[in-house]
Amino acid sequence: MNRRNFNFVSLSILGIGLIGCSSGSRIRWQDSFPVTSILVNKGERELFLLNDGFVLKKYNFDLGFNPIGGKRVEGDGKTPEGVYYINRRNPNSNFHLSLGISYPNDEDVKNAQALGKDPGGDIFIHGQPNSTNVTREDWTEGCIAVSNDDIEEIYRVVKTGTPIIIRP
Repeated sequence: MNRRNFNFVSLSILGIGLIGCSSGSRIRWQDSFPVTSILVNKGERELFLLNDGFVLKKYNFDLGFNPIGGKRVEGDGKTPEGVYYINRRNPNSNFHLSLGISYPNDEDVKNAQALGKDPGGDIFIHGQPNSTNVTREDWTEGCIAVSNDDIEEIYRVVKTGTPIIIRP
């Protein structure tokens, strides 16, 4: 890498860092770096918003009441694992705001039918319940629950159609 390219890369990295660190800035990271995918690591309870593989922001979350393993059937309290996409937005959610996840896909339906069961559905990234306080971890029916402040930001920057990869 020649000196000119090195300086450009160094200044670009510095600029990205300054955009992310300057809380009083009028330029938000979302304006320059749109979310192109979401990565969820269930075991670590970490959700990452990504721009072409570059981490823009990390959030912590709660899962379903039976968090180990991928969702197989309705009512199992598990969060799906695999590749899905954000397929709907709900500004009137019972959980502050919510973004729908495209579960079940064809394979999920086939696997549940092989068990003689319904795969379930209505899996979301959402905030906290509007009507009660949550006092324990992993309380959802299989959704990914973040704080209300976090879902407001996620809801603002994630578009319908964004891929979401959910890993164990």
